[in-house]
Amino acid sequence: MSDSPPPTLKVASWNINSVRIRMDSIERFVADEAPDILCLQETKVVDKDFPAGLFRSLGYSHQILHGMPMYHGVAILSKLPMREATRNDWQDNGEARHVGVLLDFGLRIENVYIPAGGDVPDRTVNPKFGQKLDFVERMTRWAEDLRQPTLIVGDFNIAPLECDVWSHKQLLDVVSHTPVEIEALTRFQASHDWVDLGRQFVPAPERLFTWWSYRSNDWTKNDRGRRLDHMWASPDVAKTAIAHKAHEPCRGWLRPSDHVPIVTEFNL
Repeated sequence: MSDSPPPTLKVASWNINSVRIRMDSIERFVADEAPDILCLQETKVVDKDFPAGLFRSLGYSHQILHGMPMYHGVAILSKLPMREATRNDWQDNGEARHVGVLLDFGLRIENVYIPAGGDVPDRTVNPKFGQKLDFVERMTRWAEDLRQPTLIVGDFNIAPLECDVWSHKQLLDVVSHTPVEIEALTRFQASHDWVDLGRQFVPAPERLFTWWSYRSNDWTKNDRGRRLDHMWASPDVAKTAIAHKAHEPCRGWLRPSDHVPIVTEFNL
């Protein structure tokens, strides 16, 4: 195994909302984008039932899985050698919401699925909202001690900027865009000087969404999207990024996830 980085590296992140249901979409996406590393959230399957063989047939022979029955679950699938580095329980309840890997040339990739937080943005009446805030706080404490070049990706379930939602005014009291969540995520960003790669390539206030509710009969007409999925990098890693996009067409495919994949390419 070489400890030298490849000339380019393409990393994709996707809340797949049940990996076994979406394999047709995954095959189509991989054919379109050919990512070297694919980070999935909400796989909703125990490790022994994960479709590992199908991913191997697509070229992803290196697989790190952290699943659980029916809910949550994360996975990192790679064409490059990697080894598991971390598996943090930031939810503090045993749910499978994080896994981190180390590539041979020294890059860490952390794949995270932050809790949605329920419907009421008040931790006194909605414990799920408190759990979400505590999760981000534990992430922040972890990142303060981080010294390696790192890329953290996943479904953050927070849209931090006014332009990250279809209507800032109408969503200020809606979980995922409330001031308290944004403040928590801002502290996390400051803890490691994380660079938001999405907004590095699509500067605010340009439109950039990654999620549209299933409740909308025509997501393209209403376009009531939010940017819940993110890729943030250590400053030195961010300098090597050369392209980033949200793959919106996936939302219109047969039996889609409500999230679309995001892809960043690096010139290492």
